[in-house]
Amino acid sequence: MKQRVITAVIGLIVFLPLLYLGGLPFDILVTLMGIVAMSEFLIMKKKLLVSFEAIISFLLILSVLLPVFWAGFWTQDTLGGSFYLLALVMLVYTVISKNRFSFDDAGVLLLGGLYAGLGFRFMMLARAESLWMILYALLIVWITDSGAYLIGRKIGKNKLAPHISPNKTWEGSIGGSLSAVVIVGAYLYFVQGAFPYSFSTMLLWTLVFSVGGQLGDLIESAFKRHYGVKDSGKILPGHGGILDRFDSLLFVLPLMHFAGLI
Repeated sequence: MKQRVITAVIGLIVFLPLLYLGGLPFDILVTLMGIVAMSEFLIMKKKLLVSFEAIISFLLILSVLLPVFWAGFWTQDTLGGSFYLLALVMLVYTVISKNRFSFDDAGVLLLGGLYAGLGFRFMMLARAESLWMILYALLIVWITDSGAYLIGRKIGKNKLAPHISPNKTWEGSIGGSLSAVVIVGAYLYFVQGAFPYSFSTMLLWTLVFSVGGQLGDLIESAFKRHYGVKDSGKILPGHGGILDRFDSLLFVLPLMHFAGLI
């Protein structure tokens, strides 16, 4: 517990000032987190971090993240083309490696690169939109997670997904989302001008994003259980890996994009 608290404090000391600054310093931090997230997929898949497939995997996620601050040079068409070209290279490597690196391996790393890459890309875009927008996303995730834990621990009886995450309950899940609507609703009330929709519409979206964040958490739990690991990584002592800490946010931010917020 002490290690967990120390890691959280150090993490916030690094993350919050860069979040406040925004711009290139924040984008660089998020890009580094994306690279670490990709390395966690490689490790869970039992692939070496110094290998041809690792190099292509890192280039894949960079092809998604770098255009955010090189937008004048790297268009959306170039982004899609770069990712697809690297995907083809990865598939060709299945032949060259004589299936030591298989189609299944390529599928996992391609999907992982798309999932983590787009999630962290939208984190940069949310901060570029405004500080209020990225804080909105973070508050939804933090309040939902805390509310679900506290309420589930207090009154939780009915298991939400026992085959994936046996400690989560329906009571905790509902309580977490209601907590997010109430507390994040208070935040929205004071910064209504920073959002394109009415207060009532934003409350509805908050509920949707809160549920989405919990799905992101369950998805992370599902593939960790599939690979038989407790945490996606060890870079954050007491907390696990980058994917462990940002699993909900990686799901919420794309939903915010589809909702027209970023």
